[in-house]
Amino acid sequence: MRLALALVHYPVLDRSGETVTTAITNLDLHDMARSARTYGAERLFVVHPVAAQRALAERIREHWVVGSGKRRIPDRSVALDVLSVVSSLEEAYGALSSAGREGVEVWTTAAASRGLPVTSYAETRARLAQATRPVLITFGTGWGLAPELIANADVRIEPIRAAENTGYNHLSVRAACAITLDRLLGEQTAG
Repeated sequence: MRLALALVHYPVLDRSGETVTTAITNLDLHDMARSARTYGAERLFVVHPVAAQRALAERIREHWVVGSGKRRIPDRSVALDVLSVVSSLEEAYGALSSAGREGVEVWTTAAASRGLPVTSYAETRARLAQATRPVLITFGTGWGLAPELIANADVRIEPIRAAENTGYNHLSVRAACAITLDRLLGEQTAG
């Protein structure tokens, strides 16, 4: 099984449901890279169409992978080494397979199913174990992935929900990533 993650900054939604581009944040890169490394993902693609934002992400990565950050906190270097900064999802597909999108299983996550069929975590976990193509799990910043990304996914993973309805469901992308990876790849306990 080959697994990669994508932190998507465009196309994503804002609170009004408009398609926008969001800014890269240092915390997202650090925390999601640490989760990716912990659970064995081979790459965390940081997807951003704006060159200045990609340069920022590269500068953060370089500081920790080859710069003074590596000397101060070597473990962070191991985590941040999984980062690959790309301008589009198509670029990420091409990095995973010479066949591009056709050679990759694209999975999405979303806080709401938006009326589309979803796959349970149990089914998704089993499917991941059997995957013959690289799997790319996409995570949206802002208020989530644009509808066309969700509609065109091979697998739409069910939304993360609390056991009891609290009336609130807006996790940070970092938290959603960690929960998703643990449900798919974490140790299974009885009971």
